[in-house]
Amino acid sequence: MTFDRVPHGPEPVPATDLHVAVIMDGNGRWAANRGWPRLVGHRKGAERVRELASACPSLGIRYLTLYAFSTENWKRSTEEVLGLMSLFARYIKREAGRMNREGVRLRFIGDRSRLDPKLSALCDWVEAETAHNTRFFLQVAINYGGRDEIARATRAMAQDVADGTLAPEEVCEALIGRYLDTSFVPDPDLVVRTSGETRVSNFLLWQAAYSEYVFTPVLWPDFTPETMRQILDAFHARERRFGGVVT
Repeated sequence: MTFDRVPHGPEPVPATDLHVAVIMDGNGRWAANRGWPRLVGHRKGAERVRELASACPSLGIRYLTLYAFSTENWKRSTEEVLGLMSLFARYIKREAGRMNREGVRLRFIGDRSRLDPKLSALCDWVEAETAHNTRFFLQVAINYGGRDEIARATRAMAQDVADGTLAPEEVCEALIGRYLDTSFVPDPDLVVRTSGETRVSNFLLWQAAYSEYVFTPVLWPDFTPETMRQILDAFHARERRFGGVVT
């Protein structure tokens, strides 16, 4: 399966072809519990990203989407925001070679217009560098919000209607999916939120319509591949009916 646009919808997938999305929460609390600055927690969280991404293929996960920075996170202190942006840049530079060696394709979703031009250029660069990889697909959401994504998709569709390249009667659920940031991957089968919070926080609002959810008290810096394996064991025991009835 290549990284082309794929069908979306409530369909079961093989146990080795899962799409898992994670709201990585709890970095700041993890650091505060130890009397450390919040950025220390974010750095520890970045290490977990590397570990989990490397373990995903052996866990049956082919697609992993990580919520790294939301459209609302700009409200945080300037120091924390700048620190996070610097951390993203360092991660891209450091991990690009490893991702190529391990067959990982990296993409970023979200509105890049507010990012520093150098960071935006790095995102473009690593996407191009890993574009040929097909073993595992990693999406990182930066300056992402589900409502913002839907608004941007709606504007793009409206522009196509105005340009005469799209007829209003063509608009359907499948078409909307093709205008979203995630049009190149299937909808998530499972959404995990760490740290004990039980909110979706504006994450993949359209795509997660039929996703299973898990809310774990584990803070993200303590979230290991073994934690994910235990969550997947429980996930595979669930009965997913997609609105139907199992006979």
